[in-house]
Amino acid sequence: MPSRLLPPAGPARALAAAQLVNALGDGAFLVTSALYFSRVVGLPPTRIGLGLTLAWAVGALAGVPLGQLADRRGPRTVAVLLAAATGVSVGSFLFVRGFLPFVLAACCYATAQTGLAAARQALLAALVARRDRTHVLAHLQSTLNAGLAVGAAVGGIALHYGTRAAYLAVFAMDAAAFLLCALVLLRLPEVGPTAAPAAPGRGPRFTVLRDRPYALVTLLNTLLLLRMPLISLAIPLWTVTRTDAPGWLVSALLVLNTGAVMLFQVRTAAGVRDLPSAVRTVARGGALMLASCAVFALSAVDAPVWGAVAALLVAGGLQVAGEMMQSSGAWQIGFDLAPADRQGQYQGFFGMGVPLARMLGPLLLTALVVDWGTPGWLLLGALFLGAGLALGPAVRWAERANSALVSVG
Repeated sequence: MPSRLLPPAGPARALAAAQLVNALGDGAFLVTSALYFSRVVGLPPTRIGLGLTLAWAVGALAGVPLGQLADRRGPRTVAVLLAAATGVSVGSFLFVRGFLPFVLAACCYATAQTGLAAARQALLAALVARRDRTHVLAHLQSTLNAGLAVGAAVGGIALHYGTRAAYLAVFAMDAAAFLLCALVLLRLPEVGPTAAPAAPGRGPRFTVLRDRPYALVTLLNTLLLLRMPLISLAIPLWTVTRTDAPGWLVSALLVLNTGAVMLFQVRTAAGVRDLPSAVRTVARGGALMLASCAVFALSAVDAPVWGAVAALLVAGGLQVAGEMMQSSGAWQIGFDLAPADRQGQYQGFFGMGVPLARMLGPLLLTALVVDWGTPGWLLLGALFLGAGLALGPAVRWAERANSALVSVG
């Protein structure tokens, strides 16, 4: 049983330990930060939203150059520095008293977080055999969800007291967690630079920006990542405003999602070992997401309360199954299509989908499903299915382009 819950001993387990430490702090931070900036700092909700949108936009742009830095300076060194920088940026929130300092601190936080994600992916690629990367990432995702759940419970205690000191304790905890993460990463084996310094006149430094097939794959994955604000924002709003289900079901759906990922993400990823299996898994995930969206739409029909509850639970189960399939396939695709000596910048580019989904998803999904209703749900489901199916041709195009480059070289 422990072997199912823990990744293999060695670097993979150390990466999981760093992930767990991060998630504990972030879980508490995520459930308290908006209320802290609103109730304690006194920022209007619209300004909080604007500030976070600007911050994640900056973070998305920073992913490629920070990933390139990991290639040039070594991913472990850069990951350690960015983990420490994230801790410092979280600590700076303790001193925020107005909108401009909030935006500056949030930009530093989003930039360091995005760069840290790219550097850790490059570090994983360097320390874990290619055939095992998706399996290890599945363990890390399970660890992430477990840590977020425990951290959210800690944040709930702070929300219960609702005092300035309680909120500040959560922020201090998250900052300390990132500093501890840096120490854990520092214990991993040193990894040297994978990319040689660019010679003058040899073209753009960021080759990923010229890789059109990889850009298309990243765009399609970004569309699939709209599932992130779907579970955190659109589904809760839909449940409480458009269905007759009780409000506590919002929490039940979140528990269902995080619990399923903790228990079944590793098993779901077990069948993904190469690009063909990854493409098939993502396509199946798109079909499940379409079915999930259709059932979510049905939850608003005029029916007994228990009918709405049953529909939402079924839709939530289909949604998390599709999410796990899409994640498993996307991890394999993102790694396998990236050149071995440029994993940092390629993972930074591929990872841009996360801040972009966080930035654009809330506005898009609330307008699409919460305001429009059933047609919006069906359109969203078709989008998930279409993006999942389109990844197959996009991946084959990228493979052909890579083969052509190798033959020319």
